[in-house]
Amino acid sequence: MTRITEAYRSNKRRPFVVCDFSPPRGASLDFLDDACSLDADFISVNYNPGRVPRADSAITAHLIRKHTGREVIFSLAVRDMNALALQSHLLGVAALGLENLLILGGDPFRQSKNRRVITPTELMRTVQNMNNGIDRRGRPLDGATSFCIGGVIDLGGDLEAAARLTHKKVEAGAEFFLTQPIFDPKGRHAFHSVYRSAAGEDLKAPVFYGLQILRPDGVSFSPIPDHYRRQLRQGRSGEEIALEVWEALRREGVDGIYLIPPVGPRGARDFKAAARFLRHLRS
Repeated sequence: MTRITEAYRSNKRRPFVVCDFSPPRGASLDFLDDACSLDADFISVNYNPGRVPRADSAITAHLIRKHTGREVIFSLAVRDMNALALQSHLLGVAALGLENLLILGGDPFRQSKNRRVITPTELMRTVQNMNNGIDRRGRPLDGATSFCIGGVIDLGGDLEAAARLTHKKVEAGAEFFLTQPIFDPKGRHAFHSVYRSAAGEDLKAPVFYGLQILRPDGVSFSPIPDHYRRQLRQGRSGEEIALEVWEALRREGVDGIYLIPPVGPRGARDFKAAARFLRHLRS
């Protein structure tokens, strides 16, 4: 399997695209057709998006890689498991040969009774230990794992807090990052400036910036600028808008993106639209 950090640094094809992917809501393997249609460098399989049960992200990623040959990332949220269960799960995943792991918190449930017993940063540190052949408590494993650890960055809120948290994740072992969708490259420059001040150095880990294909009745993971909302209502396609946003990012030096297909009201992804966008991007 190819580590995403190595692929990004050695692959000359630009932009380097990580495409968001949702596991199926059932046992059918029809999702493999969608995965095969996406001309992305990596497919990043979500972990129970929308707080509904779906096929396990790691197993889905394994099947995509096995049947389509696509390179994959699997996501794991700390929301649903304690530290012991997370480690056990990851040891099983390591036996499948998966290496690219995106660690996140997971959308909180509406009821406040749900609480996390381990944070994403703590899990990154645990995985870093597992890569060194020891478990969370420092006891030796029979064999070390070899995960390439990824994290997420939220550029839509307090940039100083985001920069400090990102630096902690780097110290905990994070080697790459995905961001929520951005519509203005100025946010990228502001974040890196704040990170430099907070960490005392530049962020060296690859960052893949969120680029979402919008739809008028869809769900967005970041605030949509008013002019794009207006254009969607007037009939402009989300694919055209995404290409415009990409051009703005490209002019500012971005060469790695995290493509998010259109998301419907119930969380369904439109992978056909993503495939069309990728064909335009590669042409």
